Amino acid sequence: MKATSIAISRLTALLLAGVLVLGSGCRMVSTGRNVDGVRYFQQGQYPVALQRFDAAQTADPRNPDTYYNKAAVLHRMGLVNRDQNSLTQAESLYQQCLSLNPNHVECHRGLAVLLTETGRVQQGFDLLKGWSGRSPTNADARVELARLYEEYGDPRTAETTLHEGLAIDVRNWRAHAALGRLREQANDLPQALQNYERAYSLNRFQPELQQKIADVRSKVSPISGGATTPIPGTAGATQSAGAPNPFRRY
Repeated sequence: MKATSIAISRLTALLLAGVLVLGSGCRMVSTGRNVDGVRYFQQGQYPVALQRFDAAQTADPRNPDTYYNKAAVLHRMGLVNRDQNSLTQAESLYQQCLSLNPNHVECHRGLAVLLTETGRVQQGFDLLKGWSGRSPTNADARVELARLYEEYGDPRTAETTLHEGLAIDVRNWRAHAALGRLREQANDLPQALQNYERAYSLNRFQPELQQKIADVRSKVSPISGGATTPIPGTAGATQSAGAPNPFRRY
């Protein structure tokens, strides 16, 4: 089905664009081994990364981030090698992650992507709709569901779902950024710029947003004929502690 294959490729790009998540809190040993695994993952040494994540799991069997990290590596290996066994293992690990943290954003996204990639589009929607229903105060659940609506050609429902998320949390930068993307796709560039700038004001550690703002401004300025304000806070900005995470992308 053509629409499905297009959506899968874009969702996969979002999934595999960067690295993984780190353990947090008092899980110091587990966190250290997750950090090692992320480093090996960045170097493309997937089997070694898995070994480090296995060690992190041994140190703390109830750290959901470790299950997610292992799932994401196996997910990538399954796609690269066309290995169904790796994809099956990844799906099981995503499920284990969610059993430990039912609101794990990255894990919901990863599992939804895997389901759609393997021809189970409705199950992907059901997963994210179920999460939204179980977590009525979680704006991120709406953002992820909106992403799937957008990818499958329903921007109107995507926009409605994003507004539902903002009604829950008006400071959710990912919802503002996703609205900006919808506006940009609809060629409403002034509104897209406003949405992107609002998202950036809420989270300034997003180089993709900086680039988006610059790109849209370059298109808006000749139309408006007026100067726009500079991107605030970019001078000397540094990424916050921890590895960048593809699942934090808008």
